[in-house]
Amino acid sequence: MATPTTPPKKVVLAYSGGLDTSIILKWLETEFGCEVVTFTADLGQGEELEPARQKALKMGIPEKNIFIEDLREDFVRDYVFPMFRANAVYEGVYLLGTSIARPLIAKRQIEIAEQVGADAVCHGATGKGNDQVRFELGYYALAPDIRVIAPWRDWDFKGRSDLLKFAEEQGIPVPADKRGEAPFSVDANLLHTSSEGKALEDPAEETPDFVYQRTVNPEDAPDQPEYITIQFEKGDPVAINNEEMSPATLLTALNEYGRKHGIGRLDLLENRFVGMKSRGIYETPGGTILLTAHRGIEQSTLDRGAAHLKDELMPKYAELIYNGFWWSPEREMLQAAIDHSQRYVTGEVRLKLYKGNTILVGRSSPYSLYSGKIVTFEDDRGAYDQKDAEGFIKLNALRLRLLAGRDKEAGRN
Repeated sequence: MATPTTPPKKVVLAYSGGLDTSIILKWLETEFGCEVVTFTADLGQGEELEPARQKALKMGIPEKNIFIEDLREDFVRDYVFPMFRANAVYEGVYLLGTSIARPLIAKRQIEIAEQVGADAVCHGATGKGNDQVRFELGYYALAPDIRVIAPWRDWDFKGRSDLLKFAEEQGIPVPADKRGEAPFSVDANLLHTSSEGKALEDPAEETPDFVYQRTVNPEDAPDQPEYITIQFEKGDPVAINNEEMSPATLLTALNEYGRKHGIGRLDLLENRFVGMKSRGIYETPGGTILLTAHRGIEQSTLDRGAAHLKDELMPKYAELIYNGFWWSPEREMLQAAIDHSQRYVTGEVRLKLYKGNTILVGRSSPYSLYSGKIVTFEDDRGAYDQKDAEGFIKLNALRLRLLAGRDKEAGRN
């Protein structure tokens, strides 16, 4: 697609209400002379969003062009839970908290753009990170002809001093704590908190405890363990301690258990899709508990072949989400297979939470494949004939014996 030469007429901006997106808002108006529509999503980041509305109004955006939406239930039900059915972790440890939020934001931006007749969308992601890819792959997958504006790749500002100068020239309030270089940046939603940059850029240095915002230090967590049970239906959690909850309410409750017990901290040197390594400090308290619980109920209900195949597919699935391909046909194909595997993933898991640890201590299901009669060391009353194992072993050993015979024969020559 050729780069448009004419200015956009109306742009839907992903707007947080913070300094950077406020600067972007004014830059869009001054650079293109276009109409700006702001979209602010509540994904459980723990902030009041009404100030974003007031800031947009003060900057001249009419009320009809301000969209603020509570998407917490949509986020957990339609994005977080499907991802957890796959037990998805990137590079073995990262629970994809930032990655999984971007498809929903992109989807609503495109829907709003269609609703208001906008010809462009805009995000505030930098040109070094993954989010620019995630947002834009989402935009193009849902609206292939949409125009995308990425200010951090386009404008002429050379550094933060230029941004602050522009803000002052345009009458954008600059809080005192924004005048210096931020010690690190933070992104948050209901699933996790991500911190990176500046004070955290040396991977050899231990992360200061003040960086962690969602969890107590495990050393300061209660000295007594706490037991909880999580009930599942078809792969999704539906209740804690037999109390049924909506998806967002349930994850919020798990976050509180995790916060209290110092669960879910991660220091990761990860491989970004754009090619560089970066250090991220993540807190995913409820998600860490949920992953252990979901794998626990699958232990009881999934056949070995299905379970092992899921584990083989998972790294590819996780990589697709990390790289921004949520709306790709391959992710949807994998999701269909994963969801099919969850038909009987129903039951209850009991967990012990203690000083940063989530310990699986019990699981039960009406669809359990575990048979005490077969596995027992005691009299199995004919449920399993141990003599059958001899033929099984010999058949599996046949190729090994042939190989060993050949090697022995070759050694003689």
